[in-house]
Amino acid sequence: MKRRHELSDVEWEFVRPLLPASLRGRKRLDDRTVLNGIVWKFRTGVGWRDVPERYGPWGTLHTRFRRWALDGTFDRMLRAAQAKADAAGGVDWLVSVDSTAVRAHQHAAGARKGGSPALGRSRGRLTSKIHLACDALGRPLAFTVTGGNTNDCTQFTAVMDAIRVPRLGPGRPRNRPDHVLGDKGYSSKAIRVWLRQRGVGHTIPERADQIRNRLRRGCRGGRPPTFDKQLYKQRNVVERCFNRLKQWCGIATRYDKTAESYQAAVALASLLMWARR
Repeated sequence: MKRRHELSDVEWEFVRPLLPASLRGRKRLDDRTVLNGIVWKFRTGVGWRDVPERYGPWGTLHTRFRRWALDGTFDRMLRAAQAKADAAGGVDWLVSVDSTAVRAHQHAAGARKGGSPALGRSRGRLTSKIHLACDALGRPLAFTVTGGNTNDCTQFTAVMDAIRVPRLGPGRPRNRPDHVLGDKGYSSKAIRVWLRQRGVGHTIPERADQIRNRLRRGCRGGRPPTFDKQLYKQRNVVERCFNRLKQWCGIATRYDKTAESYQAAVALASLLMWARR
């Protein structure tokens, strides 16, 4: 019987071929049970020790999650899911980009020296920020995690470079959207030039100060960038994508000390968003 927050049979059949095969000879806890426990932990936001015993020892769940997080298993699974959808023509390459701030719990602080916490102070509290690009159906294509005090525009190229959807057959991964939608936080000359050099169309509104400076300079200010108001209305899909991600309590509030664990949780939630479509 499927319990709340567990994988359905359809989701499990989607995910099962993407999991790494065990090379160890001894018997271990079933992958579906472990993955259900990991999903339950991040959907509810509880501590590892509070995960119900029906999913096995909490230490086993945490160990396997950390192993999969550090060896890139969740990222590879997400790439494979995207490749499967793209091969079937199910990816709409009208890409929207944005970021969302995530409050960090006090348990997220105190990582060992030399770690990568990706935490920043924002309005007196520790926060992280997810910078994300999604397709026109609101499914994550790529994301980065930084401190909450990181400006959106500084992560634009990093997010765009992280879009790499593999081909099921021969050929290089696809990494170029048809068009990019972004809000005023991405209105900069450097970003527009970067997109233009790669032949990617974009719809990004100008900030009020940029409009004033351009008008003040007269003919030397140049022409305003093209802006399609109707097309820009479709940018709300990235907001809906964040809303779906933040239904996971362990993502809406960050409890993980390391950036690798938090990124793995976001990758797992993103993977299931592709599975459910």
